[in-house]
Amino acid sequence: MPKRIAYRAAGIVAWLGFHLAKRQRNVGLHNLAMVFPNLGAEERTAILRGSFSNLGRLLVEFSHFRQLKASNIAQLVRYEGYEHFENALNRGNGVLFLTAHIGAWELSSFAHSIYGHPMKFLVREIDNPLVEELISSYRCLGGNVPIVRQNSARGILKTLRANETIGILVDQNTLDGVFVDFLGIPAATTPSVATLALRTGATVIPGFLIWDAVEQIHRLCFEPPIELVETADLADSIVENTRLFNQVVERYVKKYPEQWLWIHRRWKTRPPGEPPIYG
Repeated sequence: MPKRIAYRAAGIVAWLGFHLAKRQRNVGLHNLAMVFPNLGAEERTAILRGSFSNLGRLLVEFSHFRQLKASNIAQLVRYEGYEHFENALNRGNGVLFLTAHIGAWELSSFAHSIYGHPMKFLVREIDNPLVEELISSYRCLGGNVPIVRQNSARGILKTLRANETIGILVDQNTLDGVFVDFLGIPAATTPSVATLALRTGATVIPGFLIWDAVEQIHRLCFEPPIELVETADLADSIVENTRLFNQVVERYVKKYPEQWLWIHRRWKTRPPGEPPIYG
């Protein structure tokens, strides 16, 4: 399907999704009410509509991965702060690409690979093997390689020792996480980035793909490496650095709220003794 028509179709799908996906809509509105209590109902609804539209845009970009190559990627994705990624590589201990479900996040690592920087990325396999095979085949077209979370330790260490890059999405609820604030609410957050960085010396660099509606282009924004906090206790260091990582992600969520995945039950796992947030 031509992209122009695909965008129109995605807009219709996003509209239908907002109106028909009641459970996801209610989760999104609940999350927005917790995070932005001072916003009116109409403002929160507008953000959530934008989030559904962002998912539609992601679907369009993902479905056109086969058309992307080195000769045309710059028409769709533009680097900002590429030198930060280059400097992180020059440190020589591997790079941990800290990112989140913002913008067309699938396009982020894919565009990076088309630009000549294939990477590994952590994934949870989809239950349906046919769907998993289809999605994985698209993700890997540019040379990226998935690492399944359940059996990831050896592959991750080998990748970092080779001074390669691993992308990790850090903004989802996790059962075995540490509790640090995210958007003002304690959230179970993966400690994997902090643990790996502290134990291997890998450089943590934030990278987010942001849709620029004015210029009609995606901006792949790299920030300077995050300098880690190291205390006498490894467990404390993991928590403090995970807190830093969450603060980076929430800056982007606050700046581009309509591009974040509000329909995820981010605060589902609660600290011991706290009541559930979602019904």
